[in-house]
Amino acid sequence: MKTVLILVDVQNVYYTTRQAFNRRFDYNKFWSTVTSEGQVVKAIAYAIDRGDKKQREFQNILRAIGFEVKLKPFIQRSDGSAKGDWDVGIAIDALEYAAEVDSVVLVSGDGDFDLLVDKLRVDKGKHVDVYGVAPLTADSLARAASRFIPIEGELLL
Repeated sequence: MKTVLILVDVQNVYYTTRQAFNRRFDYNKFWSTVTSEGQVVKAIAYAIDRGDKKQREFQNILRAIGFEVKLKPFIQRSDGSAKGDWDVGIAIDALEYAAEVDSVVLVSGDGDFDLLVDKLRVDKGKHVDVYGVAPLTADSLARAASRFIPIEGELLL
């Protein structure tokens, strides 16, 4: 059975599923799908921490499923804009842990990851599945993947 690294861009999947479908991503169904295809060696969910109770409960659900949850504080700028993404952290972890697995699963539609996915696939010889909301996933990211799996249907709550 192949070994798998899972990396989930929580903010990206939350906002894209909400925008496209007004629904939520089904992490349990996703986990069931991925674990039926391979043995998960490491699974990390990257999120922004606003410190509210509902968010902590969600983070605990992710932990119970099997994810390590990495948090960054939510930063509100004086001009009203906000900052909080994990792009660099996800890239670093992908490159660090990819050596331990056969396959990488990235859940994000963010086109910034196309170079990372290409490097993992071409230079590191990894199979890379990308899960994303099709109309909101960068074409370059979908093309870079070994396989693009649209988040739709049974992957939604």
